[in-house]
Amino acid sequence: MTILSALRSSKLITWKPTGKLQQTLAGSVERRGISLHSGKVSTVRLCPGLAGQGRYFDFRSNLVPASVEFAQVSPLCTTLCKDGLRIRTVEHLLSALEGAGVDNCRIQIENLGDQGDEAEIPIFDGSAKEWVEALEEVGLETATDIDGKSCEKIAPHVNEPMHVWRNDSFIAAFPSDVVQVTYGISFPQAPAIGCQWFSTTPLDDLVYSMQIALSRTFCIYEEVEQMRSAGLIKGGSLENAIVCSISKGWLNPPLRFSDEPCRHKILDLIGDLSLFAQFGSQGLPVAHIVAYKGGHALHVDLTRRLMGIT
Repeated sequence: MTILSALRSSKLITWKPTGKLQQTLAGSVERRGISLHSGKVSTVRLCPGLAGQGRYFDFRSNLVPASVEFAQVSPLCTTLCKDGLRIRTVEHLLSALEGAGVDNCRIQIENLGDQGDEAEIPIFDGSAKEWVEALEEVGLETATDIDGKSCEKIAPHVNEPMHVWRNDSFIAAFPSDVVQVTYGISFPQAPAIGCQWFSTTPLDDLVYSMQIALSRTFCIYEEVEQMRSAGLIKGGSLENAIVCSISKGWLNPPLRFSDEPCRHKILDLIGDLSLFAQFGSQGLPVAHIVAYKGGHALHVDLTRRLMGIT
């Protein structure tokens, strides 16, 4: 059975060949760093994967597929849960893998000196820059299965407009010949951020690495104590996020882009939509995706809608 026949097409989605072969890493590469929410140090090793296996985490010899079926939206991040194990803050790493076209990858993760049932991906500078550099360091190659055969990469195409929404936030996907993302954010309480829009036309690996991957996560300074009281951002600092004060503006300039917060939302969206990928297929749908005031919960809602999970 081919991958194309294994995947279900629906009224909303049709799977089509991309004309490319599935890819994986040409070797293994390792990175270690502090995690944003737990504040613990973790080590992640990216390893080649077999064609058709897709992307999955290997934590304490247990496998957790990077699939929306195991996604759980937690405060300020996306978490994967399976058999009592939790992998937190997966969105930046998965965004880099999807953006770079790494279709199959085994992601080994280890908490330094901790034998608990939860692990978290390092935050680094708050962007996907470190992961993109790691992928460029090791390089990519055509993935093959256990018999040494390659597989054609396929992509989901949106057939008709669809949307998800919560209050005044929404994400819509419209049929398109290319992948394009338009994102808007609004923070009227923080004039230095205000209302921003950014659009990729179209989105490919070069646009991703140059215009999206470098954008860092951001927060409002006056909300930091509230988040820490809730047990979040224990590892947060001015080194791994751009911080905006309501009255004083950016506390750790310069920004890499004038609209860096908006671009970072696209980075997160790509990571969350990558959870739609199956059997080494493309996760990001071929569509024009338009989002306004979205977040991880809404991103995952759209991914579930694509999957046909209500």
